[in-house]
Parts: sequence; C-alpha cells; structure tokens
Amino acid sequence: MKVAVFGGTGYVGSYIAEELIAKGHTPRLMVRMGSEDKVVRLDKCETVAGQINDNDVIRSVIAGTDAVIYLIAVIREFSRKGITWEGLQFKAAKTCIDLSRELGVKRFLLMSANGVKPDGTGYQSTKFLADEYLKSSDLDYTIFRPTSLFGDPRGKNRPEFFTQILNDMLRLPIPAPLFHHGFIPKNAGAFEFNPISVKDVADIFVQALEKEETIGKIYELGGLDNISWKSMIKTVAKAAGKKKWTIPAPVIAIKALAMLFDRFSWFPVTRAQLTMLMEDNTCNSDELFKLLKIEPKRFGVEALSYLKPSHVIKNPNK
Repeated sequence: MKVAVFGGTGYVGSYIAEELIAKGHTPRLMVRMGSEDKVVRLDKCETVAGQINDNDVIRSVIAGTDAVIYLIAVIREFSRKGITWEGLQFKAAKTCIDLSRELGVKRFLLMSANGVKPDGTGYQSTKFLADEYLKSSDLDYTIFRPTSLFGDPRGKNRPEFFTQILNDMLRLPIPAPLFHHGFIPKNAGAFEFNPISVKDVADIFVQALEKEETIGKIYELGGLDNISWKSMIKTVAKAAGKKKWTIPAPVIAIKALAMLFDRFSWFPVTRAQLTMLMEDNTCNSDELFKLLKIEPKRFGVEALSYLKPSHVIKNPNK
C-alpha cells in the first residue's frame, strides 16, 4: 500500500513512517525545505518537497496513493510566522480531505486529540472542526484522539511532552509547579493523564489502515496507567536523574503571567495549555487494544530512559 503522510517528518509521523515501512508499505511524505534530514529511511520513502499551504503540493502527495494520514498539529500558535491552529489543524486538513475525495483516495486517517470540543481552546476547537468535516465526508475515515504520548523524540525540533516538561520546568532553578484551581492549594497537581507510547500509536495507525472494523470510528488513545501531574513530575525527574522540589501554583496566577508572555517561545506554558492540563486527560482504549492484539507499553521510569543525560539518540536511518 502506498500511503500519503502529512506530518511524516514530525514526532509521531516519523514513527508511523517507520512502522509503515516495517509492514511493507511505502510512505509518501510532504517534506518542507530544511527538513530533509528528518525523513526516516529516505531510501524507502517517496518525498514531495513543499508546504502544506500549497494545493499543488498536496495534490502531488495524494495522487496515486491508497490512503492518507493527516498528523499535522501545533501545540502553540505563532501567528506572525503563519503558525496557527485554524490554518494547520482545520484548513489544511480540510484541503487534504477535499483533494482526497477529488483524487479518489477513499481511506483517510486523522490524528485528533483527546478532549476536543467546539467550545474549548483554539487547539481543541480546530481539531474538533477537522473531525466533524471528515465525518461529514464520504471517505472511509478513522479518527484517533490520543492523550499525551511518550517515547524518544529522536532529535531536536520534534516536540515530545515529557521532554518538554523536563526542559521547560524541571531544569529551571525553581521548584516545579503543582497547578491547582483557586488560591487554596487543595488537590494541587491531582489532575490525571494516562500516557500512551508513540510506538503503540504508530502500530495502531498502520494496523487500522487495513482493518475494515475501524472505518467510520473514532478512537480515544490512552495507556494503561493513570498518573497524576504530581506523580508524573516525580517520575520524569527520576528518569532524568534529577531531584526536584515542587510547589503549589494557582493556575489563575500562572494564566495571568501567560497572558503577558505566552506569545514568546521562551515562556514555558500558554493559557491554552494550562486550560487543557487542568482537564483530566484520560480515556480507555482496551477495546481497540484487544481488536488489534496490542499489549500496550507501560508508562514509568524505564519507559522514559531517553530523558537520561547519557541517552544516545537513535538514528532510525541506520
């Protein structure tokens, strides 16, 4: 099967491309100028140079393929650089859906996010709009809504949640924040996640391509272990070989700071991220694991070994 992958040089996309190749498929990737070195197994991939805002490039990526996978997302906006939730998570996804229909490519897999909703943050609402648009099409779609993902980002410029937590919060010379509502630190850091391995997500996407049972379905993707923010901070610190103090942090105060500074990339967290963090980000994927015969990898210190200072980045091209 030849599969068009948008976002195929990114964090999740690099693992999906690798899994596609391992299962005998041929990924065709859209590659931005300067990202050529991010292509996994270049000798096994087809590539089309260009940008996601160029319809001719999108058409070239999709034409003659058997399926499309759309993964492009951004956790924070930089409007002056043209990096927006609406542009990348809805409008570009919509264009790919429309051109897939035009070119007769029926199978379409979309990576959404857990907790998407029409009245949520800009990140959540644009993801929701893309989901709804795909659902209203006549394509054989499957939508996946993952929680937080863990796994080696394999180099810089591939955002991975726990690496970002380490870099943006745990390496700072101040205590790590335990966010909480209100000004009284009741249940500080108690909100939960159930992270899922990026390798399991890649396995799920590739298996789903040829599983008729997944057509027309929306799946939430989460791992086996529910873990609080407070416990997660301790786990990440231990995996990185660090000792870290924590301190209760009223989210309303941090949002006030973010209102002033989250337009700058050096500020570690945005208002939208804080809003989404405080929503319990958990789900149950047992039914899908059973269908695809997947034994999901467990979250913990061992699974986060890539956070160690001595970790050697694995080059998937070798």
